[in-house]
Amino acid sequence: MREAIPDRDRWLALAILAGVLALAYLVLVHPWWTAPMLEAGERIESLQERDLRVRMELAQAPQVQTRLEEVRAVAARVPGFMDERSAELATAALSARLETAVLEASPGNRSCAIRNRSPMTDTRQQDRFRRALVQVRLHCGNPELAAVLHSLEDGSPRLFVDNLNVLAPRQPFGRGAGAGTQGAGLDVTFDLYGYLQPQPAAAGASDAR
Repeated sequence: MREAIPDRDRWLALAILAGVLALAYLVLVHPWWTAPMLEAGERIESLQERDLRVRMELAQAPQVQTRLEEVRAVAARVPGFMDERSAELATAALSARLETAVLEASPGNRSCAIRNRSPMTDTRQQDRFRRALVQVRLHCGNPELAAVLHSLEDGSPRLFVDNLNVLAPRQPFGRGAGAGTQGAGLDVTFDLYGYLQPQPAAAGASDAR
């Protein structure tokens, strides 16, 4: 006749069995199945969130493009910046603009001539916008000088005249001995400068993203 197993022994055996199963799960199942599945789930959730953000940004693309075209249209109507992308090209454009203004004010340089024009390094590096700068010396009659300055500052793109110095003439320009461009007149020096287009760093970074 078989003896009955005490309840305490049965509970002890069940506890040992549960411990063995838990240990087997921790050693065999969790690291090889459960943990990879949890990581895959987190990665899928992260990719879904990223996909949602990208879709929302792409959905805003038409509005952004429309706004960009509006801003460009406004900038085209008020061309304050020079078209050149480098200071060297912008300096050359300043010199060409100066030549045109002088020739328009005095065809053949009979009453106004360029004595010197020197590209200068912009010392205001802390400013938000870069400048192209040329130091100019002219020999002009009074009406011609006014016409040159008006042409430079009233044209497009917007240019600026600074540090203007004018020496009074000893005799009218183009008269007396050494007439022509060698005659005495207003001896004028000034700085001519314009602003370059802002660097598209922020836009480039956005496109890269």
